[in-house]
Amino acid sequence: MIFDNQYIQERIKKAQKLQEEGINPYPTNIKKGISSKEFLKKYENLKENPQKKDESKEETLTGRIKFIRVMGKAAFAKIEDSDGLVQIYYNRDELPEGFYNNVAKKLFEVGDIIQVSGYPFVTQTGEVTLHCKDMKLVTKAIHPLPEKFHGLQDTEIKYRQRYLDMIVNPEVKEIFTLRSKIVSLVRRFFEEKGFLEVETPMLHPIPGGANARPFITHHNALGVDRYLRIAPELYLKRLIVGGMEAVFEINRNFRNEGMDHTHNPEFTMLEFYWAYHTYEDLMKLTEELFEYLFRELNLPKKIKYADMEIDFSTPFQKIKWEDAIVKYSGIDKKDIRDKEALIKFIKSKGLEVDENLSVGKLQEELFDEFVEKNLINPTFLTHYPVDISPLARRNDEDEFLTDRFEFFIAAKEIANGFNELNDPIDQYERFKAQVEAKEVSGDDEAMHMDLDFVRALSYGMPPTAGEGIGIDRLVMILTNQHSIKDVLLFPAMKPEAKLETPKSDKVCKKCGNDNEEELKPAKKGKGYFCIDTKACKERAAKK
Repeated sequence: MIFDNQYIQERIKKAQKLQEEGINPYPTNIKKGISSKEFLKKYENLKENPQKKDESKEETLTGRIKFIRVMGKAAFAKIEDSDGLVQIYYNRDELPEGFYNNVAKKLFEVGDIIQVSGYPFVTQTGEVTLHCKDMKLVTKAIHPLPEKFHGLQDTEIKYRQRYLDMIVNPEVKEIFTLRSKIVSLVRRFFEEKGFLEVETPMLHPIPGGANARPFITHHNALGVDRYLRIAPELYLKRLIVGGMEAVFEINRNFRNEGMDHTHNPEFTMLEFYWAYHTYEDLMKLTEELFEYLFRELNLPKKIKYADMEIDFSTPFQKIKWEDAIVKYSGIDKKDIRDKEALIKFIKSKGLEVDENLSVGKLQEELFDEFVEKNLINPTFLTHYPVDISPLARRNDEDEFLTDRFEFFIAAKEIANGFNELNDPIDQYERFKAQVEAKEVSGDDEAMHMDLDFVRALSYGMPPTAGEGIGIDRLVMILTNQHSIKDVLLFPAMKPEAKLETPKSDKVCKKCGNDNEEELKPAKKGKGYFCIDTKACKERAAKK
C-alpha cells in the first residue's frame, strides 16, 4: 500500500491525535491573510527601528512549514506561501494553555500547512519575523518531504511528482510563472495587432495540417474513429475562407511520436493566419513579437542558453534553404537538385540513405545532418522545396520551391510559416501525392486526403500567410531550460511500474531500506544510509 511506510504511519497517528484534541486536520473556510512578500515589505522599516517590534499591528500568515527549530519552551519556524519564505516565532507562554506542548511541539511538522497570527518584530540577526499569538492547522501532511539537505534530485520523481518538485524547489514555480506570463504576453501582442483569438476542434475526422503520426480514438455514439489533432491549420484556414482575416489560436497539439529533450506527445502551439499578407510580413511580425517579449520581460538582447550566447538583436539572419545546405554540408551548388548526385554525396559522408526519397527529402537528410546544429542565433531559413511543404504556396519564380520559412534558435526549430496554398486544384493534387506516398512507401506521417478542406478552398481563400510557433520551445529558450520536460507542468512519462510498491536501486547499506525519501548519500564513496539512524538500527536488528 502507498501508506505502508513507518513515517507515514506516524503522521497518520498524529492526524488522529489532532482529532482527539478536537482539531480538524483538514478544516475548510480558511482565509489566507497577508502574503509573505507583502508582510516582509510592509515591515522592512522595523530593521532600522530601535524598538524592533510593533505589537499594535496584527497580521495573519498562512503557509507550509519548511523548517522548525525547537528550543525548549520556544521555537522558530519558516513557512512558505506562493511568494516565498517568512520566519515565525512562538512560545509556550503566549499561546493558549497547553497548545504549545500538546499540539505545536508534538503534532506540527515540516510539510504541514498552518495559519498564524501575531505581531511583527525583528530578530537579533535582522530578520523580519511574526511573533505568534495564535496558531491553527490548515492541512496535515501525512507524507514527509524529502530530507532538506539533499532535496529532491531524482529527475524521474521531479517530473512524475511535479507537485513535490514545486514544494521542494521554489525556482520551479518561478519557471512556470514566467511561462504563464510569456503566453499572456503573446496573446496580448496578437490582440493589439488586431487578430481574433479562436478555438478549433481537438477531435478531427481526418488528421491534417502537418506531417505527423496521430493518436486515434473512437467516438462510441457516432461509431467512428477520431484523431487527436496534430495541428489546427486546416480549420483556421477555413475561417479565413469564411471571412475572418486575422485569427490566432494558442492550444495543444498531439503527435504519436517519440520523446526526447525537445519533443513531448502533447505540446502547446501558437498558430496565426493573416489574409492579404505574405511570409515576408510574418518574418517581420515574428521579429516584432520577440522585441515585444524582450521589452516586457526586461530581458537583455544577448542571453545565455546552455553554453551558448544568443543575440536577439533584430533584424534576424535570413538564409535560403539550399544555400544553407551548400554552405554547411559542402555539396556543390550544381548538385543540389540532382537526385543521383545527392545520393552519391550522402553516401560519401558515410550516411545511410533511402534511394526512393524525393529530392526535397534527400536535401532534408543533409539539412538534419549538417545545417541545423549551426543555427544558433535567431535565423530564418527560407524557400523550402515543394515536396516537403504540402500546404505552402509555390514560388512564382521557381516552381521547385515554396514561399516558406522555418525559424531556428539554438539549433532548435521554433516556428514554421509560409504563404498559404489557396489553389484548390494544386492542393488536391498535393494531397493525392501524399496519399500515394503513404500507400507506396508506407510513410505513416504523410497527410491524408481532406476533401472538405479542398472544397473550402474552392469557395475562394484570399492570399494568406500563416505561421506556427512552438510555445514550449520558446519558453525553454527564454528560461534557459534544456529539456522540454522542465517547461511542462506534467510531461509525458513511461508508466510507473507499480505505484503501490515502488522500488529503487538506492538502498541503505545497513538495513536494506529502499525508500529514497528516507535515504541520504554516503559522505564518502558510494552508497546510501538512512536519515533516521535509530529506525535504521531497529530495521537492521530485525534482519
